[in-house]
Amino acid sequence: MHTFYYPDHVRHDPARLHRPDDEHWNRYYAEVAQRGQIIHDALQVANLGPISIPGDFGHSPIQDVHAHQLLTLLQNAHDQMKLETGRDVAIPETFGLRPRSHRQLYSIFGQLGVYCFDTSSPIFAHTWNAAYWSAQTAVSAAALIAANPAETVYALCRPPGHHASAEQFGGFCYLNNVAIAANWLVQQGQRVAILDIDYHHGNGTQEIFYGRSDVLFISIHADPRYEYPYYWGFADEYGFGSGYGFNHNYPLPPGTQAETYLHTLAKALVHIHAFVPDTLILSLGVDSGEGDPTGTFLLNTPDFAQIGQQIGQLHLPTIVVQEGGYRLDTLGQHVIAFLNGLLQK
Repeated sequence: MHTFYYPDHVRHDPARLHRPDDEHWNRYYAEVAQRGQIIHDALQVANLGPISIPGDFGHSPIQDVHAHQLLTLLQNAHDQMKLETGRDVAIPETFGLRPRSHRQLYSIFGQLGVYCFDTSSPIFAHTWNAAYWSAQTAVSAAALIAANPAETVYALCRPPGHHASAEQFGGFCYLNNVAIAANWLVQQGQRVAILDIDYHHGNGTQEIFYGRSDVLFISIHADPRYEYPYYWGFADEYGFGSGYGFNHNYPLPPGTQAETYLHTLAKALVHIHAFVPDTLILSLGVDSGEGDPTGTFLLNTPDFAQIGQQIGQLHLPTIVVQEGGYRLDTLGQHVIAFLNGLLQK
């Protein structure tokens, strides 16, 4: 298995917002640079295959998915915030809940309130660079799969991406790595299935493909009546227009254990098999593991191996794109167990 990894992601690190005596605050900034390093080190110990730096496919794959205004903001928000306020981090304070206005907003706070939907995705000086190369990591994996369809490729992306929609960022996510890779593969003539097994619903990925039939999106996640992102991910969201029937959500209750999860996964895999994709892309979040600070599910390390094995039985060219997973002491072992299961090791 080939892995792509961009080591300079560490220059984007919400850990600098850590408050030693405020666990509630720290939960919202749990996507720290240490996550990527922990998984990378676990991969080296497990010796699953070569690890290389991604290639640069330029801005086009990103621009084909995300709105120009969002990309401009992500590139300039830090500098504009520093110029306006002297602050070294851009976080929105006001949100545009009314229908989007076509008026030009000059304040950085006004712009953030239009293109961001929560307060958990701070923009530092090097955030754009980390997000850009996280997307390139996913596209590099897609390019390798396109050239070698018998492969399984791991895109160790950080920051994650599945909450970012075409025009908004949030949920620790700035660019939607999975959507960018999937759209790139579609442009090469492929049919792509996306299976999102992060604890949280991949609302951004759903939004991007909701009206399309060339990409199947399936998500298994915590019930949004109880969990973030709250407003997306219900079971009756099937897509619209030509995309109707190509979106399937499987929300699960708090405290879900392995038996229920694996039973639900089996139902989801039936849809993927019927779609007959050329490539499967997995949004892998291990925040469904027991004790994760952002989740309530009760999966353990052997459970992740079983999940990987069950998905591997599809025998499809597969790209694994890293999303969540915030319990640092189990993060590496959960990811390695899943990959070993997927590879049937």
